[in-house]
Order: sequence, then structure tokens, then C-alpha cells
Amino acid sequence: MRLSIQKIMSKSSSGKKVVVTTSKTQVRPTVSRTKSPSVPERRALVFGKPNYVLALAGIALIGLGLLLMSGGSMPSPDVWDESIIYSKRRTLVAPIVIVLGLIVEVIAIFRNSPSESAAKNEA
Repeated sequence: MRLSIQKIMSKSSSGKKVVVTTSKTQVRPTVSRTKSPSVPERRALVFGKPNYVLALAGIALIGLGLLLMSGGSMPSPDVWDESIIYSKRRTLVAPIVIVLGLIVEVIAIFRNSPSESAAKNEA
């Protein structure tokens, strides 16, 4: 459908352009064709609270492992002391703590939360 609206562009005395229409047709506002709710519905979180607590514990373990592995500066740059650099804390304990943190992260991701278990039992 073609509207018969004539638009005349003219300059007013202040130098601004003014749009003048010669027909009195009503223009309707644009309406979305999709039906979306005016209030967005609140979605549940992907994981439950125990999963997030385990994830934070895993991150803390990984950080602790990295902290245990750090350091190792020599008291004197002229002296090489293998017991400082290759200590059991850095070569054995820290990597084990980091791997434990990664295992806790995997458990946190794959563990079913109690709310998911209840939802599956109801269905």
C-alpha cells in the first residue's frame, strides 16, 4: 500500500530544515511481530550451590599449588643451590595439589545438584 504523503523540504529563517506534510494520515507505531513477554522470565542457574562451592574450592587448590611452586630466588647470584630450586615442595607437593584442584573442578562440573536430581525424579 502506497501512502500519498508529500514532503516539502524548506529552510526556515533560522537555517534549520523543516519537514512539512500535506496529508493528515495517522502513522501507527512499529510493533514487533514476535511475541516476547514484557517481563523477562528468570532462568535458573546452570549449576546448584554445591557445584559452585566445589568450583571455588578447586580454584583455591590450584592457586595454592601455584603459590607452593613459586619462589626459589637464590640468596646470592653467584651460588647455585639445588635444594632451593628442586625442593620436594616444588617438585612433588605443588603439582599434586594442582592436579587435585583440577580433579575437584571436574567433579564440580559433572556432579548433579540436588535440584536437578529432584527434577529428574518428578519427570
